[in-house]
Amino acid sequence: MAHVQQGDTVKVHYTGKLDDGTVFDTSSDRESLEFTLGKGQLIPGFEDAVIGMNPGESKTVAIPQEKAYGPHHEEVVMHIPRDQFPDNIEPEIGLQLQIQQENGQAFLVRVTDVAESTVTLDANHPLAGQDLTFDIQLIDIVE
Repeated sequence: MAHVQQGDTVKVHYTGKLDDGTVFDTSSDRESLEFTLGKGQLIPGFEDAVIGMNPGESKTVAIPQEKAYGPHHEEVVMHIPRDQFPDNIEPEIGLQLQIQQENGQAFLVRVTDVAESTVTLDANHPLAGQDLTFDIQLIDIVE
């Protein structure tokens, strides 16, 4: 029976959970996820977990933050004076915005706190700093 190797395209179903058991994403209610190993389409720990699996096999894998979305970097958290926030946008926790740097490059931030005088923006991935657990089922190796 064939097992997954680097460079293979595979289809999987998965459920991702935080340490407290909270489900942050699942494919159980939609089509399976198709990706090619080695192309960097998914976090490294997920790709590593799929290597060696056989179609129909299931496993649960713990992925440390270093092999997931990395540590939470405090230096990309910004506290913006409320009066510098655009008038046409009402800041609320969870709101995602795109910010353009002076060099023209754009990046996404999330509003993580709204105070009377400041709005806190975080450019970290929402799952940065988290150890993750995935239940993975290999559906198929795509020929």
